[in-house]
Amino acid sequence: MLAIDVTELFFSYSETSVLEDVSFSVEEKEFVAIFGPNGGGKTTLLQLLMGFLKPARGKIHLFGKAPKLIRQCIGWVPQNFHFDRHFPISVQEVVLGGRLSLGGWRYTSADRKAVKASLERVGMEKTLHAPFASLSGGQQQRVLIARALVSNPSLLLLDEPTSGVDHVAEKEIYALLGELRKEMTILMVTHDLNRAVESVDRLICVQKSVTQMPKEKVCEHFALGLYHSKETT
Repeated sequence: MLAIDVTELFFSYSETSVLEDVSFSVEEKEFVAIFGPNGGGKTTLLQLLMGFLKPARGKIHLFGKAPKLIRQCIGWVPQNFHFDRHFPISVQEVVLGGRLSLGGWRYTSADRKAVKASLERVGMEKTLHAPFASLSGGQQQRVLIARALVSNPSLLLLDEPTSGVDHVAEKEIYALLGELRKEMTILMVTHDLNRAVESVDRLICVQKSVTQMPKEKVCEHFALGLYHSKETT
């Protein structure tokens, strides 16, 4: 069964077309990177996959079902996690938020046990009671990945998980994703193609429409952030 199956997808904000005739698929336990220019529709595509947005036309199936019917099977790591740095939210509280998709507004002992296990998976168990704001950028990203993993997803979606982190943290995050790919399907938006091609199975360029390509077809222009039309690739 395909993990992701998108067919003839169109989406617009008011009169502005963002995605046109998008079709692609992702196999189960495949690790795929999405890249493209700013404003090309990458984040919008992720939001459509999660069911946060509704397409104007076209179909999206995740493991054979509509996104809204399978949200509890999706782990989501946003590019920006908005929180009040003066409010003392703890790491445990951040990760517990990932259990909300499973239903209920009161956390149980099973939820707290899942949080500890998820933090152990990303090597952040010692920060359980630490203020989230006190962590480094790389540590915060690993906690957000733990938040996405705490519901035991089958599909992990990440929007630029290495943005703003140093080289050591980036290496740690890619190593973590390398382990997670054995257990789940991963779709990741990234601008760092030089690093991505070393880790993913293939890449998808989103520039209003979609172009799928194996790693060896990613040219030096793409790696430099220069996106050209399909006719010149």
